[in-house]
Amino acid sequence: MENQQLHLHHHHLEYQQQQQRQPNSIKSRFRRVCVFCGSSPGKNPSYQHAAIQLGQQLVERNIDLVYGGGSIGLMGLVSQAVFDGGRHVLGVIPKTLMPREITGETVGEVRAVSGMHQRKAEMARQADAFIALPGGYGTLEELLEVITWAQLGIHDKPTMRWMKVS
Repeated sequence: MENQQLHLHHHHLEYQQQQQRQPNSIKSRFRRVCVFCGSSPGKNPSYQHAAIQLGQQLVERNIDLVYGGGSIGLMGLVSQAVFDGGRHVLGVIPKTLMPREITGETVGEVRAVSGMHQRKAEMARQADAFIALPGGYGTLEELLEVITWAQLGIHDKPTMRWMKVS
């Protein structure tokens, strides 16, 4: 408990120092953004750079993160960047994926759910907008689901996807 409090205090001090360096942060109408992305780092190093850069942009705009809960791949990179910047991180992960997508220590709050449908519903409920970074079929399916929900009028939250521009 004492180590955890010391870690939280150290993390808070780092956040305060960062806020002093960036007092003019950008205002955003979003409080929490859901990021869909892969649990692998991807074949192109630009994907990893984009995940870190997105995390830093969320911090700069005082936006919290909702994501798939994994500690590896692009999920791990974006969540670590947001957490390191002092913002709240909520990972939503099905219990069956926990051994595969969480290795080592997690960051922020991890909410275990019973399955993929519950994961998507909880992520959508918690977020004000959606962004998709590169990923596999799961990322594509999550993105298409929120786009479909918007078309059906289930939500009216903005949805964006990252595209590689050569």
